[in-house]
Amino acid sequence: MVRDLKEPEMVQPNLLSRRGLIVGNYCHDVLFRDGVVVAETLGGAASFISAVLDGMSVAYSLVSKVGPDFAYTTGRSPMVIPTSRTTLFHAHFDWGMDRDGHRDRVLKRVSACDPILPSDLPETRFDFGMAVGVGGEISPETLEQMLEICNVVFVDIQALIREFDSVDGTVRHVGLKESGFFHLLPRVGFLKASAEEAVFMDVEEVRKYCCVVVTHGKDGCTVYWKDGEWEIAPFAANQVDPTGAGDSFLGGFAAGLVRGLAVPDAALIGNLFGSLTVGQIGLPAFDSKLLQKLHVLHLSYWQNLRFFYLSYQPYFLFVLFMVTREMSAICSINMRVKDEVQRRKMQCISCNERRDEELRFTNLAGHEQFHASLDGAKLIPTSVVQECGWDLPSSPPGAVEQAILSQYTGELKLVLNSIHEDNIQTVEGKQ
Repeated sequence: MVRDLKEPEMVQPNLLSRRGLIVGNYCHDVLFRDGVVVAETLGGAASFISAVLDGMSVAYSLVSKVGPDFAYTTGRSPMVIPTSRTTLFHAHFDWGMDRDGHRDRVLKRVSACDPILPSDLPETRFDFGMAVGVGGEISPETLEQMLEICNVVFVDIQALIREFDSVDGTVRHVGLKESGFFHLLPRVGFLKASAEEAVFMDVEEVRKYCCVVVTHGKDGCTVYWKDGEWEIAPFAANQVDPTGAGDSFLGGFAAGLVRGLAVPDAALIGNLFGSLTVGQIGLPAFDSKLLQKLHVLHLSYWQNLRFFYLSYQPYFLFVLFMVTREMSAICSINMRVKDEVQRRKMQCISCNERRDEELRFTNLAGHEQFHASLDGAKLIPTSVVQECGWDLPSSPPGAVEQAILSQYTGELKLVLNSIHEDNIQTVEGKQ
């Protein structure tokens, strides 16, 4: 069935009200710093976007493929392909930074799971879709099928322009016009690209076909549409690992539109979630279900702190208080953000009855105040190292506190994984 394209649906966020479809494979990510493995995490744009949508209470289905070696439990079960391996990426960083504050990164695809075929997609309609492949798993035919079954589709350009060295899997890019996807752009709602990826397309040309959002890391993002553009302010962040920041941005941007915000305001939500993601290694903790499992984390954390209690009893209660405060802050971020989004939505509705294309791409009065409100809602927990200021005996300054925080972060990720208890399905049990 061919949809009527006279009125592009990419400018109808008021229609994005119920359920979305995320298409992209889960991955195993291994992070190297100066040649040393520093983390092994769940990866893939689908995982980061799922975390954001879960945190913002946006309903969605997911189509993703993994191999029998898939090492994580997730909220949406992927299809397990018995004859394939899970897509694996090695990300190599060094400690040097360029003039823009970015650490040099070399990304290599070590293994690739099977592609997602048009026949793998559900036979139903969705209010919005997100094409977010990372390892070449989305073909033009699959994207075209998404355009058929989704009212509006968000696309990450990395799903379109990545190619991989045949010898070592190093990620390179091809021009968007040479990618095989260019002819589909008039049917795409929103195309997201990083500043580094944007050089592989002509933004002035592409903006005539769809809304283009270019992210600039610590400098925020720019929204381009056929009649204008907006520079959207960033949020301060202490960058630890940039992996997944663009994915979280896209998830936040889509969630903002789903919840009824104008495009510039939705881009602020994207910037917010991007800034939260870079402050930690691996999948960020956005899921509101974490609050329900807080007692589990307390029990696990107590076990990990026994050695600390026995050795440093005078400091134990203080550290436990600081950690509990950090956990509570993480659990409540998404609730405060949702409150601010709802308040902003009602403010815009009360000031404007019309929701036409021009209005949705207008920077409505109160945009700066909305940014300030989100900045207040974004509570970055202050670490024990920063606030304690004490040196424990027989240890370098701050060493034990840092070890405690490292264990706490790892334990938090384990609890996040335990939150979702769905069994992994085989390919025969297609969603």
